[in-house]
Amino acid sequence: VQLQASGGGLVQAGGSLRLSCAASGRTFSTYAMGWFRQAQGKEREFIAAISWSGASTYYADSVKGRFTISKDNAKNTVYLQMNSLKPEDTAAYYCAADRSGSPVRLGTLDYYGIDYWGKGTQVTVSS
Repeated sequence: VQLQASGGGLVQAGGSLRLSCAASGRTFSTYAMGWFRQAQGKEREFIAAISWSGASTYYADSVKGRFTISKDNAKNTVYLQMNSLKPEDTAAYYCAADRSGSPVRLGTLDYYGIDYWGKGTQVTVSS
C-alpha cells in the first residue's frame, strides 16, 4: 500500500499549486482522504479532508476559502488545489487515509491514528 504525493514546488505569494496524491496497492474508495502539512520546526497540522464519496469535506480555518480538496475514485487520487498562497503555507505536505471514511474524524487524528501516510511533497511560497 502506497500513497504518493506530488505537485509541490516553489511559487510566489498569491500564486497557486495543485497537489496530487495517488494511491496504489489497494482501493481507497471507502476511505476518507486528507492532507496535513508540517513546517520546519513545527508540529504536523491538519489541512483538509474529504469523505470516500467526495460529498463531504472538512478544512482547517487557516485554509478555508483558499484551498479545495477533491478526489477521483476511478483514479484512486486525491487533489489539493491551493490558491492565494502565503509564505506561511510553506511546509512539507503529506496525504493521509483513514478507514472510517469520515473527513471530520481524520482531521482530529494524530500521526499514530492515521491508517496510511504518504511521503511529503515540499511547498515553498516566497514573499
